[in-house]
Parts: sequence; C-alpha cells; structure tokens
Amino acid sequence: MQKMTLTGRAQRPCWLAQMNELAEFRLDAYENARIFKEKTMRWHDCLIKPKEFHEEDKILPYNSRLRLFSGKFKSRWTGPYVVKHVSPYGAIEIQDKEGNESFKVNGHRLKP
Repeated sequence: MQKMTLTGRAQRPCWLAQMNELAEFRLDAYENARIFKEKTMRWHDCLIKPKEFHEEDKILPYNSRLRLFSGKFKSRWTGPYVVKHVSPYGAIEIQDKEGNESFKVNGHRLKP
C-alpha cells in the first residue's frame, strides 16, 4: 500500500479504497484457509480405515496404563481377547480367551 499525504476531503476516497482492498485481502485469506482445511480433511479421511468387529473375532485392546511408563520395547496392546457382543455406537463387550474376564470397551481402543 502506498502512503499518501493528503488532507481533509481528498484523503477520504484514498482511505476508503485502502479499506476495501484490505477487506478483499481478508476474504481471499478466508477462502484460502477454507480450501486448505477441506484438502487436509479429505487427506485425513482417506487414511482412516473403517473397523468392523463381529462376534468371535480376536482383537487386541489398548492398555492405557502403559502409556505413562512404557519402555521403548513394551507393547501397549494386551490380549488376545475375543469379541463377545457388539453394541451399537461403538461399545464392544470382550472377554479373555479362557472365558474368565468379560468387560466393555470402546471400539476405538481395539485393534483387529
């Protein structure tokens, strides 16, 4: 933007033109940000693989206790467990292979 030294009424049209120019720059920036966000969402969504669990599937649940103090070579997945019941909205009831322990887990914390 050019700096002009006009006074009074002569300065007003220049000032309005500069404000309109700034508004156009702002709208272009919003549009570019929206396009970038859409591209990154598409890229992210194509990397996510849908997980479907069925009864009697063998799975590994994530052990969140090991997240804090895990060593470099410790596995954060425990198991194997067997799917006992699949509820709607992602809740899955699992039990260990021997059939002793049974509990519900969110489907996001399971690995097929």
